[in-house]
Amino acid sequence: MALSSAKLFLFSPLHGRHLSSSITNNILTNMRLLVLKSKVFFLCLNLYCVVAWRYCVNLGFTDKGRPVWQRKSSMAELDNEELRRLKDVNMDEAPARRHVRDCFKDIQHNLDHILIKTPGDGIKTKESYEVNSRGVEIFSKSWLPEASRPRALVCFCHGYGDTCTFFFEGILLLAGIARRLALSGYGVFAMDYPGFGLSEGLHGYISSFDLLVEDVIEHFSNIKENSEFSSLPSFLFGQSMGGAVSLKIHFKQPNAWTGAVLVAPMCKAPYNVICYCDKPRLRTAVEMLRTTQEIEQQLHKVCLPILILHGEADRMTDPSVSRELYEKAKSSDKKIVLYKDAFHSLLEGEPDEVILRVLSDIISWLDDHSLQVEGS
Repeated sequence: MALSSAKLFLFSPLHGRHLSSSITNNILTNMRLLVLKSKVFFLCLNLYCVVAWRYCVNLGFTDKGRPVWQRKSSMAELDNEELRRLKDVNMDEAPARRHVRDCFKDIQHNLDHILIKTPGDGIKTKESYEVNSRGVEIFSKSWLPEASRPRALVCFCHGYGDTCTFFFEGILLLAGIARRLALSGYGVFAMDYPGFGLSEGLHGYISSFDLLVEDVIEHFSNIKENSEFSSLPSFLFGQSMGGAVSLKIHFKQPNAWTGAVLVAPMCKAPYNVICYCDKPRLRTAVEMLRTTQEIEQQLHKVCLPILILHGEADRMTDPSVSRELYEKAKSSDKKIVLYKDAFHSLLEGEPDEVILRVLSDIISWLDDHSLQVEGS
């Protein structure tokens, strides 16, 4: 099974993590990271990075007259020839990404990752495809506590190498994070940006970061205006590039959000896109550079309560920049947590104890700030 194709590694969740020889032996003793070394895991994992994992797919989906993909009934039917064919599928458009994701959805449940094992009982999930005001079909997903009204809304902004149904879900992570937040009483909402995951658009292409932010604002504003949720506190949750999206949303809506959780945020140039295993599209790289330069000049404008989390060994986004954000933000309610020896993917690529600590820090902060709003 050839794994050298750059397509398999376009949006690696490990974010170009570089390990020094001094810690390699310790990592190799961790069973979860040993599983990461298997070829089957890598094939599944990296294809899902490209196409955005989710539990179900609309099997009869057609995209503006383009052919419907035929779905395999189980992974048992995916032989080596099929795997090689999927490896070579052009992922530029959403139908192909949706198809590949669907072919691998059975494998994901058997992957050895703590967030995949998060139980789903007591949670209502919903997946949607909706055309936004720009005419772009957006995929979104929500996770809500089944037995009670949410105590607050958490709106997730994914990173450059993630989607709203990748790690966040616990199909790898997103579901894992989302399910843990929902089990803690929060209503969690996420979307794939245009060109990412299951949303329509050229894969990984950002023509305008400002337009992307407007798309996210439109989607989350529609949720917050829903009478079921309009009176609830609402938090932004941004990871990596999603941290930049969250900050841009805050600058455009300075009084609209109760607070923000920023995990390894992209908020100052240079953002180390070179760490990815394939080159970003030129326009995308230009937009990301321009955005980080803009945010760098506006760190002092951050005025909402913020929790900043960063791995001290991160080589994708500089933890010193998170310290600078913490120091310059004019918010009086701000907290930064730095994790020793941790890298960029705090909620994906770290040992279980680190992932659980990060999740605990996030949920505790959300609990405290939701209670403050309820008591005011």
